[in-house]
Amino acid sequence: MTLLSLGHACVDIYQGAVAALVPFFVSERAYTYAAASGIVLAVSLLSSVVQPLFGALTDKWAMPWLLPASTLLGGAGVALSGVVGSYALTLTVIAVSGIGIAAYHPEAARAARAAGRGSHTAMSWFSLGGNLGFAAGPLMVSAVIATGGLRASPLLAVPALAGAALSAAALRAVRAPGAKAAAAGASEATARDDWSSFVTLSGAIVCRSIVFVGLSTFISLYARQRTGGGDLSGTAALFVLYLGGAVGTVAGGKLATRYGRIGVVRWSYALTVLAVAGVVYVPGPSLYLFVALASAGLYVPFSLHITLGQDYLPRRVGTAAGVTMGLAVSVGGLAGPLVGAMADAMTLQTALAPLIALPALGWVLLRTLREPAAAPPAPAPASAPDPGPAGATETA
Repeated sequence: MTLLSLGHACVDIYQGAVAALVPFFVSERAYTYAAASGIVLAVSLLSSVVQPLFGALTDKWAMPWLLPASTLLGGAGVALSGVVGSYALTLTVIAVSGIGIAAYHPEAARAARAAGRGSHTAMSWFSLGGNLGFAAGPLMVSAVIATGGLRASPLLAVPALAGAALSAAALRAVRAPGAKAAAAGASEATARDDWSSFVTLSGAIVCRSIVFVGLSTFISLYARQRTGGGDLSGTAALFVLYLGGAVGTVAGGKLATRYGRIGVVRWSYALTVLAVAGVVYVPGPSLYLFVALASAGLYVPFSLHITLGQDYLPRRVGTAAGVTMGLAVSVGGLAGPLVGAMADAMTLQTALAPLIALPALGWVLLRTLREPAAAPPAPAPASAPDPGPAGATETA
C-alpha cells in the first residue's frame, strides 16, 4: 500500500501544479486571466468528468498498465506546457495531462482496495498520498519555474518518472493466489449493485465538494476581513484548511474501523455544519478554530466515500471510484463562480452563508443510507489475470 500511496502522490502533484503555473503563464506569455483560467478548467474538468469513463472501461477489462502509463501521461503534459509555443498547444498538452490523471484513479482505487483487502484504513493511506501530492504541486512549481522560468518545465516530469516506477514495482509485488481470485470472482458475480444508495451517496459528496471549493477559494480573503490581519492571516487560514487533508483522511479510516463508515460520515457532515457556521459568523482569532473543525469535517469522510461507493457497486468498482473521486467532486468547482458572483453582488459573508446548509443537506441524504454488505476486494475482470496488489507492502 505504501508504494500505491506514493504513486498516488506523484500523480496528484500535477493537479496542484497546473494552478500554480498560471501566474507564470500570465507574466511570461502575457496570457489574459480568462485564457489562464481556461487552462485550469481544462485539466480539472477532464481529470474529473472523464474518470467515470475510464472506470467503466476498467470494470470490463483488466488494465494494470494504466497505472504507470497514465502517470507518465499526466506528467508529460505539464512538463511540455512551458516549452510549447502557442496557447492552443499549451491547452492541448494540459488537457492530455488531465486525461492521464483521469485514467489513473479508477484503476488505482481498485488496486488499493485489493491491496488493503477492503480495509478502510488502507484506503485512507492511499487517499492521503493524493492529498499530499496535490499540496506539493505548488511547491514543486515554485522551486522549478520561479528559478528557471517556463523553459525549465521539462524538469517537472521527474515526479511522473518516479510515480511510474513506483506503480510498476507495486504491480510486480502482487501475486494473488488463483483460488482466492476465483472465490472473489464468484462473490462478485453474485453481488448486486445498489444504484439508489450510490446515487444518494454521490449527492452528499456533491454537497461536500461545493463547501470545500467555496472555502478553499475564499477563506484566505475572508480571514483577512474577519481578523483584521494582513496577507499572513489569510495564508494561515488556508494552511489550516489544507492541513486537515493529512490528519482527517487518516483519522477517517481508523474511526470507520472502530465505529463504522456510515456513522463516521454522518457525524463528519454534522460537524461541518457547525464548523462552517463558525467560520462565517465568528470574528477574530477564533475563526481559525472553526476552520480547523471544518477541515476535519470535510476530510474525515474523504476515503470513506470511495470505499462506500465501491461496496454499493461491487460489480462496478471502477465506475464507483470514477464518480466518487472525479465527477461528484468536480461539481463543486462548477459552483465556485456562483459563490464569487454572490460576493461581488453582496458581501463575501453573505455569499459564504449558504455553504452552511449544504453539509446539512448531505447529512439528510446520508440518514437514508445503511452500511453496505461486506464485500471482498474486487478482482480484475475475468478477461485478464488479476493485477490487484494484495499484500504489496505494509500500510504504515
